[in-house]
Amino acid sequence: MTSPRSIRVRFAPAPTGMMHLGNVRTALINYLFAQQKHGTFIVRIEDTDQQRNYDPKAEKIVDDLLWLGLDFEEGPFKGGHYEPYFQSQREHLYREKLTVLEHKGMIYRCFCTPEELEKKRVRQIALKLPPRYDRTCAKLTPEQLSAKLDASMPFVWRFKMPQDTQLTIHDIARGDITFDMQHFSDFPLTRADGSFTFIFANFVDDLTMVITHVIRGEDHLTNTANQAALYQAFDATIPVFCHLPIICNAQGVKLSKRDFGFSLHDLRTAGFLPEAIDNYLALIGGGTFSSEIMTLETLAQEFNFDTMNSTGHIRYDVEKLRWLNHKWIDRLEPRALYDRAIGFITSQFPQAADVDAPTMINLLQVIKSDMVTLADASAAVAFFFNEPQNVNDLVAQHVTPATISTITGLIAQSLDLLDTPEEFMNRVKAAAKTAGIPMKDIFTTLRLALTGQSHGPALHAIITVLGSTASRKRLEQLV
Repeated sequence: MTSPRSIRVRFAPAPTGMMHLGNVRTALINYLFAQQKHGTFIVRIEDTDQQRNYDPKAEKIVDDLLWLGLDFEEGPFKGGHYEPYFQSQREHLYREKLTVLEHKGMIYRCFCTPEELEKKRVRQIALKLPPRYDRTCAKLTPEQLSAKLDASMPFVWRFKMPQDTQLTIHDIARGDITFDMQHFSDFPLTRADGSFTFIFANFVDDLTMVITHVIRGEDHLTNTANQAALYQAFDATIPVFCHLPIICNAQGVKLSKRDFGFSLHDLRTAGFLPEAIDNYLALIGGGTFSSEIMTLETLAQEFNFDTMNSTGHIRYDVEKLRWLNHKWIDRLEPRALYDRAIGFITSQFPQAADVDAPTMINLLQVIKSDMVTLADASAAVAFFFNEPQNVNDLVAQHVTPATISTITGLIAQSLDLLDTPEEFMNRVKAAAKTAGIPMKDIFTTLRLALTGQSHGPALHAIITVLGSTASRKRLEQLV
């Protein structure tokens, strides 16, 4: 499956928008492959569409990759032996390779206008013929060609497809795929304005950067025959390919901006951990693993590229991602959870910035079981900053009036033990048992008075994190 050459893989995003799950999955699988095979992970920016350039210097792309833990050996801000790593700076290489093909007689100028091409396509479809370019311009005489050039007619360079051959590529997920080139049309390498097409620029970059394995989305599978033909034209070894299944929503439709979690920005701002995102995207396409909760290092060791999912579509299950995120939050060390969550908390409670770190760390440990995402921390710690109001009215909604006075009395008798929360709780429970008060009623009353909520962390933990003074103040509203 692997090449005797050093393994070199690349992630080549276009900076025309925010990173989405498809981008992240492609970057992740390339990274895991490089890690597992002791190869090189390269980042290359395909930024030729300057008008739609959302991230000109690729700063956001690099920030996202590093946030995900997907560090690379060559690319923007790092350099490498095959610089530059921005397509917009590599035009001289494309012209050089185009000249080679011209000298080999493997390309020709095409002067057909878009309107003419569309008419031909419509006619071929009407005749139930495959819509392919009919090589009109490949048949121009030298005189006709000179006349068109003298008239400064716009043209594109087309690659003359070797239609009497078959080409075979190896796809990690699908095995060998053979293309009968008679079914493929001569395709353009340039545009009328002289710029280069994605297919050609992408090929030249992979060739000159010595990319050995091309791992990308299945939507690029249609380009592969053309790129294989270009490799053959240069007598170069065709890379090993791996076309990843399309990620779809619950309805089986390709994931789009309308779907939550489509963009990495959505997930970051919603409080998902990079570890969970990496973990989830590896699970949905890498066969079986020894566990569902795995670090990048373990994923790189266990990801089975020989049994990859070759189905055309994979369903995106946000609930599974949420479950994984909850598990990863639970795994975080106390200080790490504080570092990740404090920004979400201070955005809603600015006063949290004035609370000492140890107190906030303890508070997060008390409430972390209620956190599915980091964003949940704000609601979960609200009781710490907001003293419950109208406590008696709250209690009356949950506990019968006849019981309330008995409960408040036995709580009042135990307030002197608040400095030792477990002793306080033991006395209250013993007193409730003696008085015949259901434990559910006593616990609900205490929780409502302390937090304003009927559900939440253990009561002794709440008293500990609030402190005896604040706890007494809140409980005295009852008595």
